[in-house]
Amino acid sequence: MMTRDRAESSSNVSTTSWIEVVALYVMSITLALMLSALLVEATGGSAGTVVEALVSGSLTSPGRWGQTIGIAVPILLVALGTIVSTRGALVNIGQEGQLLIGAGCGAYASVHLGNHHQWPGGVVLVAIIAAGIAGGALWAGIAALLRYKRNVPEVLSTLLLVAIASQVVAYALRRESLLLAPLGRGQGTQTQQTLAVPESARMPSPEIFGNEVSLSLVLALLAAFMVAFALARTIWGFRLTVLGHNARVAQRSGVAAARYGGIAMVTSGAFAGLAGAVMLVGGDFGNYRLSAGFAANIGWTGLLVALVSRGRVLPAVLIAFILACLRTGSGFLAATGVERRITDVVQALLILALLIPPALLYVRERRRTEAALDSRDLS
Repeated sequence: MMTRDRAESSSNVSTTSWIEVVALYVMSITLALMLSALLVEATGGSAGTVVEALVSGSLTSPGRWGQTIGIAVPILLVALGTIVSTRGALVNIGQEGQLLIGAGCGAYASVHLGNHHQWPGGVVLVAIIAAGIAGGALWAGIAALLRYKRNVPEVLSTLLLVAIASQVVAYALRRESLLLAPLGRGQGTQTQQTLAVPESARMPSPEIFGNEVSLSLVLALLAAFMVAFALARTIWGFRLTVLGHNARVAQRSGVAAARYGGIAMVTSGAFAGLAGAVMLVGGDFGNYRLSAGFAANIGWTGLLVALVSRGRVLPAVLIAFILACLRTGSGFLAATGVERRITDVVQALLILALLIPPALLYVRERRRTEAALDSRDLS
């Protein structure tokens, strides 16, 4: 009887906590949307018109939701890698550079295997993706070596490697032997970009309800499932979680920090490199060419998705799609007379709204813990 009462009490508490969490999120998001509407009205626009433009530009207009998915895929891939490194208490903030190096390695494979030697398209596509994964993993591996061999904080090394990556790719774009970059050189243009990925080596994009949906979506969802399963259901995921919670306990349990942390960092970079390769063969970025500014802040956005989702895969999928909607929908704002940058402010407000509830819950839980410790000391 007492066991049943305790179970019912626990169930009631659990239900109440879930209702409270959902209510906090609903209130925060509602407030963020109200502030966004006021901001739009204050700048001379109509909130209703802006919302309609965003929805039309990202979902309802012909071909738009397919493009939104194409943008959400690399954002999600970067976020998945960040979730893995974060689980091991590693602060990888160099996804932008890892993505760029991955795209550069993929472009190298495309140019030399597809354009020069004309290998079969399927082989070239696999080579581009494999090269992207290897490039991103290698770039993150540098930070891992510095972290575990020279005790250099990864938050510093990964950030600095972003600047180096941009310079490395810029140099490669100027070298014909590397990326066959000077497309248009001698024609009065300063734009440097690679040759386009051969049509046979591009990611297939079947048409679904009038939208071209890249098969990279299947790749991203499969990767999300694998990450969720690996972190929750495997010994590796358990040991990585132990390492992230307490490095000293992990060491006493026989979990080698250098081994598991290094693998987590390299895996994070591999996902970012995969995102760069997918962007190259998908065509939604740079029209199948690598050029300056190719990364388009996708690495930073993916990092943001991982942080907002608090290291959970399913919320990361949803948040990546929402941010992709804001990105594609912003292209339709010009017709409303509202500055396109207003979507950046709306995005920031929504992200802040998603961060407030966990912060409030953390503060409340900490106060309860401190109060329990104080009462124990008094007794």
